[in-house]
Amino acid sequence: MSAEPFVHESAYVDDGAQIGAGTKVWHFCHVMPGAVIGERCSLGQNVVVMNGTRVGDNCKIQNNVSIYEGVELEDDVFCGPSMVFTNVLNPRSHVSRKHEYQRTLVKRGTSIGANATIVCGVTLGEYSFVAAGAVITKDVLPYALMAGVPARRMGWMCQCGERLPDSGVGRCASCGTVYERRGAGIDQVQGSGRSTEQQAAKENA
Repeated sequence: MSAEPFVHESAYVDDGAQIGAGTKVWHFCHVMPGAVIGERCSLGQNVVVMNGTRVGDNCKIQNNVSIYEGVELEDDVFCGPSMVFTNVLNPRSHVSRKHEYQRTLVKRGTSIGANATIVCGVTLGEYSFVAAGAVITKDVLPYALMAGVPARRMGWMCQCGERLPDSGVGRCASCGTVYERRGAGIDQVQGSGRSTEQQAAKENA
């Protein structure tokens, strides 16, 4: 039977928020009404999840991260300490732009490093990897390694988190997953390597 969610006594979870089984909400967090958080997630100290946001299963959100309206995290997303999401491109304190919130989609398996900034209105492709301190201003290809200000692609990353050859094509030396060229990017060869579910099962065995 799945474990009930854990909410630290110092955290606030408002009525109307949904938190999945096995999720842990740690010190000084605030989960607002209408937020939907999946199963087996971890929200570190001082995390805020705003109304109307969605967080998938098995997401790890480290200390001092705010998930603003318009942001959606798919399954298995990692958000490093103090990384920043935005939801308005041209904010002014004296101008209300709530009707102009831009959608930011972080697709499955993405990792975002500490102190990185994700400018709103972009999509981060599956298993992309954003380096610490990077500033993302445009869509990111799946498996892309992004670094710099503004960020640019520096290479490719395997689904397991190890860096691939510069071409991105070939076999990951760590987990054996094979990649091939797919348009401007790369993708896994069907049936190659070990899936993230298999990796998780092995790590938790």
